[in-house]
Amino acid sequence: MKGLFNLDSPVMAFLSRVGDLIWLNVLTMLCCIPVITAGAALTALHYVCIKMARNEEGYLTKSYFRSFRQNFRQATVLWILLLLILAVAWGDFYFIAMTDGTLADVMRIGLCAIVFFFLCGGIYWFPLLSRFDNTIRNILKNACLLGILHFPKTLCILVIYGAFAAAYAVFIFRLLPVIFLVGISLPVYAASWLISGIFKKLEPEPEDGAAEIGQSV
Repeated sequence: MKGLFNLDSPVMAFLSRVGDLIWLNVLTMLCCIPVITAGAALTALHYVCIKMARNEEGYLTKSYFRSFRQNFRQATVLWILLLLILAVAWGDFYFIAMTDGTLADVMRIGLCAIVFFFLCGGIYWFPLLSRFDNTIRNILKNACLLGILHFPKTLCILVIYGAFAAAYAVFIFRLLPVIFLVGISLPVYAASWLISGIFKKLEPEPEDGAAEIGQSV
């Protein structure tokens, strides 16, 4: 019984990880409240979750706000761009929904394909910004390349996010406590295991063995 609650036991390691995810979720939700800061909050969340996937997290709060501050400007630009693209896509879907006929069906399929390929690259925006020092233009370009070159893993990441989003949408009232506890951090942490593996191939080996903010693709 003593071994079960030993600080190095699998049970305690699991509980510690759950606690970390809850704290990250709280930080992210609070930092997303002003809305305009959501991009920086998501970037910081990805940064810490990737470090957690590599067992390099250290002090979570310090790492989180360090990434938040360093990437705030670029993250905000990406966040605004993301909102604009989503708004245009929603408007297009609404317009197509109001029309009938074969042309509308073709447009709907075409728009779904465009949105899908956008998501394949879009899921890498904030992770790339969190790990690499680069321009907005290069982040967008590299995100598209990663989405294509690592399509199987990209598809898995989309499935992870899609499964969580669908569960939240269908069982929102039943899962409300879960959403407040780990609703954002858990899917990002799950996806970070795949993203970390992709990024490992892009990162030069640092002298101390840990990847830090400031490396470039």
